[in-house]
Formats: sequence, C-alpha cells, structure tokens
Amino acid sequence: MISSTRTWLRRNQTNFAIGAGVLGAGYVAGQYILSKITETRQRMSEDRVAKENLRRRFQQNQEDCTITVLALLPTATENILDALPVERITQDLQQKKAERLGRNIGALDGASLHPSSGPSSVVDEDGKSLASLQSEGYVHASQMAASCSGSENPAAAKTTKGKAQLWNDLKISSITRAFTLLYTLSLLTLLTRIQLNLLGRRNYLSSVVSMASHSPQEPTISLENLDDDNTEPTYGNDFETNRKFLTFSWWLLHRGWRDVMAKVEFAVKAVYGPLNPREDVPLERLSTLILEVRKRVEGATPEERRSHRWLPYLLPPQDQEGMVLRESGMVKAFSPSESASIPSPPSSLSPTIPASESSQSASLRRLLDETADLIESPTFTQILTLLLDTTFSHLTDHQIRTEAYKLPDPTSVPSVQEIPEIDTGLTKAKLASILAVMTRQAHAIGSGVPNRYAQAIEDVKELEAFAAVIYSSHFEFEALGGDSSREAAKEAQRSQEGAVPTAEGKKEAGGVVGTATDMFENVWGRITG
Repeated sequence: MISSTRTWLRRNQTNFAIGAGVLGAGYVAGQYILSKITETRQRMSEDRVAKENLRRRFQQNQEDCTITVLALLPTATENILDALPVERITQDLQQKKAERLGRNIGALDGASLHPSSGPSSVVDEDGKSLASLQSEGYVHASQMAASCSGSENPAAAKTTKGKAQLWNDLKISSITRAFTLLYTLSLLTLLTRIQLNLLGRRNYLSSVVSMASHSPQEPTISLENLDDDNTEPTYGNDFETNRKFLTFSWWLLHRGWRDVMAKVEFAVKAVYGPLNPREDVPLERLSTLILEVRKRVEGATPEERRSHRWLPYLLPPQDQEGMVLRESGMVKAFSPSESASIPSPPSSLSPTIPASESSQSASLRRLLDETADLIESPTFTQILTLLLDTTFSHLTDHQIRTEAYKLPDPTSVPSVQEIPEIDTGLTKAKLASILAVMTRQAHAIGSGVPNRYAQAIEDVKELEAFAAVIYSSHFEFEALGGDSSREAAKEAQRSQEGAVPTAEGKKEAGGVVGTATDMFENVWGRITG
C-alpha cells in the first residue's frame, strides 16, 4: 500500500509542482491586486479630502476678500466725500435762498399798495429744485455736524459764488462722487482678489512643499503651516512680505482715487454740463448719458478698453514704492541725516525697496510684478467692465428707477407676475431729484450696511472664475527651490485639478504651459469657453 502510494506520488510529482506553482502565483497575484486596490482607495480618499480642503480654503479666501474690501472702502470713501463736499454746496444754496427771501420781504414791506408779483414768483421758481432736494433727504446725516459748525461763523461760511455756479458745482460734484465711488469699489475689489489669491496660492504651495519633506505616513496635502522649525521663510510663510504686499492697496485708497476722480469729473462735465437741474430727464436718456460718461472714462470701443491702462491707479511707480511702505507705517521713515547712513541695496535688488528689507525684497518684487502683469492683462479689463456694468446697473435700474422715477423695481416683482411694459423714453424725472438719489447712494456705495453694491459684485460669476485662475495656476513659477520643490509643485498642480470651483458651466483650468502671461490668458480662455 505504501509502495503504491509512493509510486503514485513520484508519477504525479510534476503535476503537483505545477499545481503548487499555480496556487502560489495566484495567491501572490491576488495579494498584489488587493494591495493595489487598497492603495488606490487610500489615494483616492486622500485626494478627495485634499480637494475638499482646498475647495473650502478657496471659498474662505473669497470671503476674506469681501471682508477686506468692506474694511478698506471707508478710507477711500472718506477721502472722496471730503474732496467733493456736495452737502456743503447744498448749504450754500440754502443760504443764498434765505438771503433772497430776506431781500424780497424787505422790498415788499417798503412797496406801495401795488406790489409786483415778480420777486415772489422768482423765489418760488428758485426754490423748487431745492425743495426737491430737501424732500429727498439730500443732506446726509454724516454731514450735519460739519454744516452746523460752518453755520456758527456766517462770515467765514459765506460763499462768493452765484446761484448758477453753485447749481453747476452741485450737479457735477454729486454725479462725479457717485461714479468715482463705483469705479473705486470695482477697482478695489479686483485688486484685493488678486492680492489675496496670490498669497493663498503661495500658502497652499508652501504646505505642499512642507509635506514633501515629511514622512510619507503624514497626509499628502495640508493647508496648515507645519514648517515652523524652518527659520528660512519659503513661499507664503513670509509674514512680513505678505503684510508689505497687502499694504500696497494704500496707493488706490490715498492716491489712485484722485486720478480716477479727475478722469470721471472731466467726462461728467463734458456730458452733463449743458443740463439744467430743473430739466426733465427721461430714464432712457439718463442711461444714455451714463453710458457716454463710461465711454469717455473706459473707452468707446473694445480695443480702446483693452488698451486702457489701469495699473497707475492701483499700484505706485517703482520709484514710489518705498514711499508707500513708509506712509503706511510698514517701514520706518528716516530723516535726511539718517538716510545717508543706509547702505545701498545690491544691484540685483530693486532700489525702491529699503536695503534693510533686502532679504524679503526678491519675494515682494515677484509678487508686485505678477500683480502688475495681471492688472495689465486684457482679462482684467474684461472683468472690470463686467463689475462696472453690474454696479452702474444697480444704481440706475434699481435705485434711481425706484426713487427718482417712482417705477417698480424689476427684481422685486414675483416671477409669476408679468411686469407691465413702461416706455422709458416718456418716463421723466427732474434732474434735481436724480442728483438727490445719487448723493444718497454715494454714502450707500461707500459705507452702506449691508452694502448692496458689494453684494451685486459678488454675484458676478466671472469674478470667481478670475480668482480661480489666479489661485490654481502658475505653480511651476513659484517652485524655485530645487527638484523637490518642483516635484511638490507638480503634486500641487495635480491635486488642485477639479478642487478649485469655477463659474457655473465653465471648463476647468489647468495643463497650460508657456510664459506666465500667456499661461494666464490661456487658462482664462479655457474657463470662459
């Protein structure tokens, strides 16, 4: 029995060997496949978490942009209101009216039994427009203190301008002020989006680079700064550089708005100069006049708008960058005797950045240059035009339409209810009433709570797409620290694909190569389809 068994085993040992090999190979292959499946599942889970974290970080970054704009806007608003004191002109007109009333009353008291009705009718005619302004709440509460303080010294407050000149000043100043605030709000929104999204992108890449130098067991992507033990600032971790970069919004808030106001005022005088405040203005004509002002400011054709340079309004020339840092308190202002002892910066660094900050100047210079490139791109002008379309539409089609023309707001009518057709060419309102609305809206634009104009800007889908382009591109241009940094940048590019939200119905950005400017334009073209 045993002998036969041994014979059978020897006779089939080849088959047993083959069977054992097949089973072993199957087991090894099965274990390999299972490990790969587990690894793929883990990788997909990590990528999904990373993309969700990045998406939340991007959305938080956009909310920070809105909060920052609302925090900075009152500074520019105060400067613009001081430069165009519409309420003070209104007080001068009221003073002129009171003086005429006093003279007419005196003339009537000394007249015969047949007084002329001329003075009374003149006073009534002159007071119609002022009555319209007062009934519309023309004088803002924030200006009452200044008006009262000015009335305590009549001799100092008395103006030498005539009534016609005062009305013309009132017309030009009120329109210029409202339009300047709309331009300033739109420009500040875009500048803030560029700044914070550039820094957000650098912070994200910094976390990826930091993770590349840590243990593989740690999460692939982290939005935290885990590189605290590294004394050398990298990418977005340089807090002082980030602060200085954000400080450059000082230029628009204190200098750039003046150039915007001058350009707007010149256009307003050319378009609205011939109009009389007592004149009836149809709504359709008002829209045409506003469009004409915008054409003179921004450009009448698409080519003129694309060639218009907004950079001087938003960032200072390089020879004034140091002044901006000093005026904003970021750099100590040296006296002439002290400045002679400051060593000259190396030739490779910009002379506009103080030598004491040379360790940060290269990174700051790169941020400023990229910001300038974005501002001078045609896409910037395209987005700015959309923001201005939105804010001017809100002013004309909602506020002036309802308050001056007494027409229903199209957005307040339920969708199931048909809006009656209104001939905007026949619907008219006094220019004085329109000026009253513009003056009140100037305060709403600059310091309204809630700020309806900022909310209207947030609804522009292309603005979020513009921010997504900035946040999710140019990773290879940030990775300058060697092979590991470049590999981390590639990892960042791969992980962000599909993570950063774009406008609804838009295509994803990514996978574009070329120079920085060409890459940006190419990505934007992909997003906008």
